Amino acid sequence: MLPIKDNVPTRTFPVVTVTLIAINVAVWLFYQLPNLDRSVHDLAFHPCEVNGSCQQIDKGWVLAAITSMFMHGSWLHLGGNMLFLWSFGNNIEDAMGRLRFLLFYFLGGIAATALQTFVTFHWGSPGDTTVPSLGASGAISAVLGAYLLLLPTASVLTFVFFLLIEIPAVLFLGIWFLFQLWQGGYAVTHPESGGGVAFFAHVGGFAFGLLTVRAFAVRDPLPPRAR
Repeated sequence: MLPIKDNVPTRTFPVVTVTLIAINVAVWLFYQLPNLDRSVHDLAFHPCEVNGSCQQIDKGWVLAAITSMFMHGSWLHLGGNMLFLWSFGNNIEDAMGRLRFLLFYFLGGIAATALQTFVTFHWGSPGDTTVPSLGASGAISAVLGAYLLLLPTASVLTFVFFLLIEIPAVLFLGIWFLFQLWQGGYAVTHPESGGGVAFFAHVGGFAFGLLTVRAFAVRDPLPPRAR
């Protein structure tokens, strides 16, 4: 399922959301594409950095947790993440304000990385701790969790099997979250060689968004438009 747009207007132009999208695209085009392997080595997050067990990687895990939020592994990875951020981020920014939303976004990404790292150390193999983690999806998952709590009655125009369908936000996000839990559990019991999607980063970010959105929101978002 790919979200196209929702039916919730905003009071102001989503400056932070658009800026985050622009930075992600710029990092991909001008930094990653010329040398993808090198960029991953330099700026992606490696769980082994937390306990210092990495070889030839020592840039500081806190910095890496932040820089990894602006990196992606492919055009599809980038495009999917930015579509989710555009579809849901504008309304959460509208409810929180620009600076609070930016702080929420970064803290959500860090929470996502923290849970994925915990799972990797406790249920992964030693080699899993050296697999790089990158992408904006952990922080975006926090946005999704916030959206579910603030706008459960919204509708999302969704691309499903070559069809455009209006889906209630609570159903869209509920299905998405259950899929992350299911795939995350499967990834623990049937790990992929060389890593895969960091599903527990999505779970961690989503939970962070649900639990903290009320602390960051300064007003309710506008009500959904009737279609």
